[in-house]
Amino acid sequence: MTIVDTRTPNPKYFIKGATGDWEMVLGLEVHAQVTSESKLFSGSSTEFGQPPNNNVSFVDAAMPGMLPVINEECVRQAVRTGLGLKAQINKRSIFDRKNYFYPDLPQGYQISQFQDPIVGEGKIYLDMGEEGEVEIGVERLHLEQDAGKSIHDQHPNMSFVDLNRSGVALMEIVSKPDLRCSDEAKAYINKLRTILRYLGTCDGNMEQGSMRADINVSVRRPGGEFGTRCEIKNVNSVRFAGQAIEFEARRQIDILEDGGEIDQETRLFDPKTGETRSMRSKEEAHDYRYFPCPDLLPLEFDDAFIEELAKDLPELPDEKRARFINDFGLTAYDASVLVADRESATYYEAVANGRDGKLAANWVINELFGRLNKEDVAVVDSPVSAKQLGGIVDLISKGDISGKIAKDLFEIVWTEGGDPAAIVEERGMKQVTDTGAIEKIVDEIIAGNPDQVAKAQDNPKLVGWFVGQVMKASQGKANPQAVNEILKAKLGL
Repeated sequence: MTIVDTRTPNPKYFIKGATGDWEMVLGLEVHAQVTSESKLFSGSSTEFGQPPNNNVSFVDAAMPGMLPVINEECVRQAVRTGLGLKAQINKRSIFDRKNYFYPDLPQGYQISQFQDPIVGEGKIYLDMGEEGEVEIGVERLHLEQDAGKSIHDQHPNMSFVDLNRSGVALMEIVSKPDLRCSDEAKAYINKLRTILRYLGTCDGNMEQGSMRADINVSVRRPGGEFGTRCEIKNVNSVRFAGQAIEFEARRQIDILEDGGEIDQETRLFDPKTGETRSMRSKEEAHDYRYFPCPDLLPLEFDDAFIEELAKDLPELPDEKRARFINDFGLTAYDASVLVADRESATYYEAVANGRDGKLAANWVINELFGRLNKEDVAVVDSPVSAKQLGGIVDLISKGDISGKIAKDLFEIVWTEGGDPAAIVEERGMKQVTDTGAIEKIVDEIIAGNPDQVAKAQDNPKLVGWFVGQVMKASQGKANPQAVNEILKAKLGL
């Protein structure tokens, strides 16, 4: 297969070396566990957190005479994912045996797909801020079964094997070598995880192992020939992915600048040291001796099957982001923050419905998300409902409360609950808009501070001191706009 370089070198991404500039070339192979109640080729449960070897059938354990039977739901989920990636759906695909030995691979081979995957080329768009939008190609998506898990820390001289994951359906999503820095790689993982969660085809919980990335890293002179790549296996967090890439690129540069060569190999990332270390020499496709699995017929379906799945797809992040910008007048940044999580987007839309979209976004992003992050609470578990936050936004829009009072009100609703409008009435929090009452407070403060009056008349910026005094005297209830207008008139500014 010929690899085409689609990116123009960007000096911003160059790495300074002792002998000149270098450029990273990155490609990711993301393994995403398919959302399904049973495994790819058996009826065993996929429930996480079960006791070791609890979710294991004779098929998963590779007992003699046991034959795999394809799980149609896993096929549907793979096709839905392909459609979400704007990818080519292959109506005929073949399952192959990938031969290699691991203690936690009972069959001695993995049922996967090689030359004829279920999904072909697609694309993912990354919003890289000032760098603009970057298109990253997806090479393929194929279905395969997961291996079990070897456990080495339970006994001083024995290892244990847990086969609960053996046979669980995985989608391996392979990118093209289009990524050029660790920030792009992290953005790619985040965006892919968001798409999968919107589709409901993978929960994206990297900490539970249901999504993990193998990262291919190589370096070259800017715009030059691709270098020899090393693969970093099973990275299970976005932060670790960034650290692993940065270390590995620098390691390769140091070797090349010392006159050495890069060995194509598989490496592991150690989060404790922030370093990668050699695991084994990198296998090529021929090392696995692929051949069509004799136990499974080719997988075939028609256009009607694809069309039926396509019509039920949800609105995906890119489309939702564009709609938020157009319908609610949001900035591209705010829209991106809100659509990064499906539950967050749903919450925001409920708050913004029929209201000022920008004001709603400010309160959802700054106040709500800020508090949720501080308390480590998920959006779906927020003590402040979308209806309650919408009520606070309504009170601000009508001028019933000021921004300061709104923050106090948000705190009350967060800790005590209740209807925002009723709380404002019951506790006398309503903003003072009576200009006569505000004027009386202004007159008292001006009369009591002649020196400050003179200073403010010489330097109009000092009117802020008077605004603060009025707000303090009114317990934050005076309408700030009215206060400013009355003060400027009284002080002759």
